[in-house]
Amino acid sequence: MLELLDLPRCVASSSDLARLHHSLGLVGLLDQLPPHIYSADQVARGKPEPDLFLHAAEAMDHAPDRCLVIEDSLAGVAAGRAAGMTVLGFVGASHIPLGHDERLREAGAHKVFDSMADLSSLIDAFA
Repeated sequence: MLELLDLPRCVASSSDLARLHHSLGLVGLLDQLPPHIYSADQVARGKPEPDLFLHAAEAMDHAPDRCLVIEDSLAGVAAGRAAGMTVLGFVGASHIPLGHDERLREAGAHKVFDSMADLSSLIDAFA
């Protein structure tokens, strides 16, 4: 799926780097992202503070207002908004509870979606 998005991309996660690398390996994404894998281990303050997203934007040489965050957590939505980024809330994973879409909207997500099949058109809409 990521290879279909002809855009710079990264992962900026609250997970520690070892767990993050392991998880990305399990889902077959590890080879599509290096060196752009960022962890809260690399910044002073994790989500909901904007530090991690700002670190990722700087490392990738992109202005925060030109970055798009895809988040499923309230802390991540808050962090993305605090960083001045556009935030899409994702509710299509099996661990997401019923009603989480409204909580993501209340936290400040610009748009909420439930299928990764919609991601390309959402990116186009916010480009």
